[in-house]
Amino acid sequence: MSLVCAISNEVPEHPCVSPVSNQVFERRLIEKYIAENGADPMNGQPLSEEQLIDIKVSHPIRPKAPSSTSIPAILKALQDEWDAVMLHSFTLRQQLQTTRQELSHALYQHDAACRVIARLTKEVTAAREALATLKPQAGLVVTQAVASQPHVTAGGAGEPMEVSEQVGMIPEIIQKLQDKATVLTTERKKRGKTVPEELVRTEDLSKYRQVATHAGLHSASVPGILSLDLCPSDTNKVLTGGADKNVVVFDKKEEQIIATLKGHTKKVTSVIYHPSQSVVFSASPDSTIRVWSVTGGNCVQVVRAHEASVTGLSLHATGDYLLSSSEDQVTQTHTQNICTHTWIWMSRTLCKDNFYLRSPPLSLLFIASLFSLHQYWAFSDIQTGRVLTKVTDEAAGCALTCAQFHPDGLIFGTGTADSQIKIWDLKERTNVANFPGHIGPVTSIAFSENGYYLATGAQDSSVKLWDLRKLKNFKTITLDNNYEVKSLVFDQSGTYLAVGGTDIRVYICKQWSEVLNFTEHTGVVTGVAFGEHAQFLTSTGMDRSLKFYSL
Repeated sequence: MSLVCAISNEVPEHPCVSPVSNQVFERRLIEKYIAENGADPMNGQPLSEEQLIDIKVSHPIRPKAPSSTSIPAILKALQDEWDAVMLHSFTLRQQLQTTRQELSHALYQHDAACRVIARLTKEVTAAREALATLKPQAGLVVTQAVASQPHVTAGGAGEPMEVSEQVGMIPEIIQKLQDKATVLTTERKKRGKTVPEELVRTEDLSKYRQVATHAGLHSASVPGILSLDLCPSDTNKVLTGGADKNVVVFDKKEEQIIATLKGHTKKVTSVIYHPSQSVVFSASPDSTIRVWSVTGGNCVQVVRAHEASVTGLSLHATGDYLLSSSEDQVTQTHTQNICTHTWIWMSRTLCKDNFYLRSPPLSLLFIASLFSLHQYWAFSDIQTGRVLTKVTDEAAGCALTCAQFHPDGLIFGTGTADSQIKIWDLKERTNVANFPGHIGPVTSIAFSENGYYLATGAQDSSVKLWDLRKLKNFKTITLDNNYEVKSLVFDQSGTYLAVGGTDIRVYICKQWSEVLNFTEHTGVVTGVAFGEHAQFLTSTGMDRSLKFYSL
């Protein structure tokens, strides 16, 4: 049996053996490998030329080396090249083997990870089912967590009394809401589909231009007007809320500030002007809703319906109640209560007589954390400052971003941070319809005075129109890429729809064609509003300006 080199797989001319791996090599090849790597090619252990042991075999005597110009010299050069190729080929085989082993290890790891994920998913599903079975007990915990204890706190100098007590939707209040809705519905039917004679015609509206601008209403050090509203009974009175934490009442006709209302500790994101009283409302991320007297220039009520930022505000048609939405969250204590009660119930159910309490498993703690964020809206009495009811949507896992009453006042809509529009029944305090379709947080919603249409805007640069009778989207206005929709408003007749954001656009309803476009603001437009019979249009923006447009 002849010797074979472990590198070239050929019979060696000068065979030697490595004491490290006990393999036979061609001395010429192994010396070159040791010179480059300093290790045995088979197992990678350190090896030097002195350690190699020659193997004595019989072989013919080689002739003397010929000159470099002879054919034997060429053959010798080819032999050297062949040796180099063999070394390279051997190195590639080693690397290929190592790569195969690493790939095999990675595949086993991936398979193990998939099995772990499948097992955890199964545990999560089982925990969800257990929690759903425990729904009555869980609902009890939520009620205790949401309900606030009645307390009255005396404010400081110039501050009103702060009352936070949930009275509840008593029959007298529900009847009052129903009576007002009946009156409004009857009036709407009498008006029918006729358009007021005083309403500006489309051809005239398209000729509107900027006629006035005011930049001194709010502080220049904290620029930005974030909210806008007009007094329904006198649209010459303009209400704004700014990033400077102030609420300003401005007279359009006299071009002067009527009142500057200070009290919020953070920016003012929502404002409303009462239709029949000299009273305005404001909301802020400082979690408070304030009721202000315009004539007195002071705060008369502080409604503390929420613990986190107030994101939406809407006045009921009666003028006596406020709807508010927020980013409120369930506390960690509530999450732990749900988890603990669920685990106790599971232990009692599964173990029966052999009941013993142990700590909940990790998967159940994970499920409980899924319910740590709920949506809240509150319904408050502006006369007493008391919260009549506060409702949480346990099916949701994100904050409310806006809220708006339907003109009749028996239903209202809310927008969420996960692109959903939800319609609620106020009397029953239940979610009666959902409108999916947007992508990204909903930034604004507006009901038409006709009672049938709902306009919604979101961060997907689109405005969607919904038919409340058929509960479906019947029109989508696609705006420019990266268009920011910040404000939506119908005029009092429901004939025109204004969109404020990157610029100002006005559409005529039913045809939904663009009538005009304003780009005078140098910052994002945060609010738009129509004057009486759309005789003028007003807007506010982050450029700290209040602008008016008309013929």
